[in-house]
Order: sequence, then structure tokens, then C-alpha cells
Amino acid sequence: MQTTSQQYDEAISLCKDIFLKKMKDYGTAWRNLRPTSLTDQIFIKAQRIKSIEEKGTQKIIDDIKGEYIGIINYCVIALIQLDLADDSRVDVPFKEVEALYLKHLEITKKLMLDKNHDYGEAWRDMRVSSLTDLILMKIFRVKQIEDNKGQTIISEGVDANYMDMINYAVFAVIKIQTEKK
Repeated sequence: MQTTSQQYDEAISLCKDIFLKKMKDYGTAWRNLRPTSLTDQIFIKAQRIKSIEEKGTQKIIDDIKGEYIGIINYCVIALIQLDLADDSRVDVPFKEVEALYLKHLEITKKLMLDKNHDYGEAWRDMRVSSLTDLILMKIFRVKQIEDNKGQTIISEGVDANYMDMINYAVFAVIKIQTEKK
């Protein structure tokens, strides 16, 4: 059996491949998105997954794994946008964005490994639908923080919530891939 780290890397490889191909097609058009718009994009994807999980059917035949990959990539974009908050460029060079993408996923993977150690791989016994619900909870937390103009009293900031969403979505991708085998 592969380790969590190996499975994580495989899932992220899929995400990175899609992200970089889309960047070649569209450039950094996403630089025009405000943080709240990115949060709403993530919400739309998570809400679609939950709707399909609850209805048991879907009319648009995009696979659910692709929606989780979209969540991962939008969360990374949000983290990149936080890095570039004071940078007005819309067109950011490919190599610079790729480096930022990899930086954020490296930090996020380290967070996952640390939490996974402490929680004893509890995610493996979770339902994919629970991972969806956790992502939605994190989205609502981010929305509240955004509504509070980024101010928190005791809670982590939006960046920590984006990283948690990435990790929950990666776990969902791993579980979906494992169930198909």
C-alpha cells in the first residue's frame, strides 16, 4: 500500500497538470478575481458536490473528482492572490506562478503531514461526504472572516482555511481514486 505522502503527491500531480495547462490556455486571467469571488468559486464547486451526493444523480456528467481538483486549484490561486495582494500585475509570468503554486502546495503538504501524524490518519475512515461538509464549513468560515475585513479574535486566518480545504479535497481525491481500483 502506498503511503499517504505518495498518494498525496499523485493527487497533487493531477492538480498541477490541469492548473499549468489551463494557465497556458488562459494565462493569469484569475488575477482579476477578488478574494471574495475566489471563495464563491470554491463554494460553487463544493455545493455542486454536496448536491450530487445528496441527490444521488447528476445531469452534467463532469466527474466529482474533477470538482475536488477545482477546489484544490482555486484554493492555491487564493493563496497566490494573498501573496500578490500588493502586486497590481494581471499578467504574471508562467514560471513565477508555477513557483508560487509549488511553494503553497509544499507548505500545505507539510501541514497535512503534521496533522496526519497527530490525528493518526483518521481521514481514511471518513466518508467522502464528510470531507465535502468540512470544506463547506471552511468556506463559510472564510466568508465570515472576509465579511469581518480579515479580522479575527482567536481564529486562524483565511490562509489556514484554504490549506485545510486543499488537504480535505486531496483526501477526497485519494479516496475516490482508491475506491475505483
